Amino acid sequence: MTMLSERASAKINLYLHVVGRRLDGYHRLDSLAVFAGAADTLTVEPAAALSLAVTGPFAAGLDGEADNLVLRAARALAAQAGVPATGRLVLEKNLPVASGIGGGSADAAAALRLLGRFWGVDVRRETLAAIAAALGADVPVCLIGRAAVMSGIGEILTPAPPLPPTGMVLVNPGVAVATPAVFRARDGGFSAPAVLPAEGWRDAESLAAALQATGNDLEAPALRLAPAIADSLAALRAAPGCLLARMSGSGATCFGLFADAAAARQAAGGLQHPGWWVWGGAINTG
Repeated sequence: MTMLSERASAKINLYLHVVGRRLDGYHRLDSLAVFAGAADTLTVEPAAALSLAVTGPFAAGLDGEADNLVLRAARALAAQAGVPATGRLVLEKNLPVASGIGGGSADAAAALRLLGRFWGVDVRRETLAAIAAALGADVPVCLIGRAAVMSGIGEILTPAPPLPPTGMVLVNPGVAVATPAVFRARDGGFSAPAVLPAEGWRDAESLAAALQATGNDLEAPALRLAPAIADSLAALRAAPGCLLARMSGSGATCFGLFADAAAARQAAGGLQHPGWWVWGGAINTG
């Protein structure tokens, strides 16, 4: 078989509510996750043994990870399917590491999809979902790769209401934030799950207006750990046409919503800053 490739798209939490805590210590979440055009790319070609090379602008962020999520996903799939784990994987790392947009989770999910095709294995959907959930809370939604409401600890997924065409700008201030540290820094009680309209929203403006009634419960603790996040939020809110600015996931990447992709790309062009990663385009509505 010749080389195959798979995109690992950025996952953005339009809102994220912490709604409770399980007896095992894991937090229960409620979140509307969407995907953007920004992505890592994973390729595989025939080889007798399994290996992974990392390239791209953020490859250095994974230096020293001899057993990252991509390899763990590959080995888990091979074990479940009863096939040898083979293939030379190359990950082009275009998304910032530890940035709240599911980069590592998206890479692991891409590995499951890609190697399923490459090895010609047919694993049941429920089994694949279980492998994804064991790898991390964001891997299940990244595996399906389309907008969904996440609940439980991230493993319970329901289809999102229909999304309108919407522009998005992503800004990372060049700092990595560890998710466990953000949860440890969180104080206060729990939020209620959001109520979303089954019919969706007519346009980006109405989506942004509805999201004002929600929030990201991890934004405040992340700001205490990484004050540079405030600079990203301020820059997004000052950008012409920004309808809503908020942090995604546990940070430090923030997003701004815009009327359309053209407005987002124009805004992204004006947000260049030394040390920042900036992307502008559209959210995936399919």
